[in-house]
Amino acid sequence: MTLLYVVDDDPDVLEAVGRALKSEGYLVDLLPSGFVLLDSLERRVPDLVILDIMMPEMDGISVCRRLREDPRYISLPVVFLTAKGTTDDVVNGLDAGADDYVVKPFELSELRARIAAVLRRSDRDAKSANVLQMNDLRLDSDTYRVYIHDREIQLTSTEHRLLRYMMEHPGQALSPSHLLQAVWEYPPNTGDPDLVRAHMRNLRAKIERGTSKKYLRTIHGVGYMIST
Repeated sequence: MTLLYVVDDDPDVLEAVGRALKSEGYLVDLLPSGFVLLDSLERRVPDLVILDIMMPEMDGISVCRRLREDPRYISLPVVFLTAKGTTDDVVNGLDAGADDYVVKPFELSELRARIAAVLRRSDRDAKSANVLQMNDLRLDSDTYRVYIHDREIQLTSTEHRLLRYMMEHPGQALSPSHLLQAVWEYPPNTGDPDLVRAHMRNLRAKIERGTSKKYLRTIHGVGYMIST
C-alpha cells in the first residue's frame, strides 16, 4: 500500500487531509512538525511527503533542503502545501527541491490529483531506460545522477525527469506548457510556468557549474532546448 507522510502544525488541516487521502486508499501518517518527519524517516521512508511550509521551529523549506542534502532522500517526492502563493514564494519552495506545490486554501480534489500525478511520475521513472548519453553528458536513472566527464552531479527526481525528457528530444525547442504536460503530466493549459522556470534554473546551475559550456539554452519567446 502506498504510504504518505502529511506534515503540518495545524491539526485541523492534518485531520482533513488525512481523512481525504485515506478515503482514496492511501496509508497515511500524520506528523505535526518537520522534526517528527525527520525522525520518522529513520524508521520508514514513505512513497511521498506532503509538507507545509509555514511551521514553527523548522519551516518546510528548511526541511526540504535537509532532505535533498541526504542521498537517501534525494528522489523522495515532496509536495508543498503553502499559504504563501506569490511567484517568489513558490520559486523559493521549488528551489528547495520540492516536486510540486498546492496553495492554501485548496480543494482536496486538487491535492489528490497532484499527489496521484507525482506518484505516477515516480513510478514511470522506475521503469525508464537506465542510461542516456549525449556527448560528454550521461544520465543514470538508477542513481539520479548525471556525469559530465569525471564530474558527478546528484539530481532530485523532478530535475532528473526534466533533463531526461530534454535529452530524449535533442535539438527541439520545448515550451513551458509542453514540458508541464510531458514532464509533470498536467492537462493542457494548466500548471504554472514558474514551476518549469524554477526547476530549469536549478538544473542549469547544477550541470553547468564550473564550466563555460552551455548545455541548456533558453529560446526567448519559445522555451528551452538542450544542446547536442
